[in-house]
Amino acid sequence: MEALNLEAMKSISMAIVVGLGMIGPALGIGILVSKALEAIGRNPDAAGKIQTNMFIGIAFTEALAIFAIVVGFIIKFG
Repeated sequence: MEALNLEAMKSISMAIVVGLGMIGPALGIGILVSKALEAIGRNPDAAGKIQTNMFIGIAFTEALAIFAIVVGFIIKFG
């Protein structure tokens, strides 16, 4: 019975950690893409440079989400 409660707590903890860990990157990517589109709208000639920097920023922001998933798995299976 106690092992069942421990597994349930690990599952709930993983869900909370991953859920909260995804909020930041989701907001970051949304703001990043929004500002990039705004910048392209203001200066269409710089679209190539803006898109390149946008994709690099998205990759770094997405890495934070991957770290949240890894921490969640450590909690679940550690």
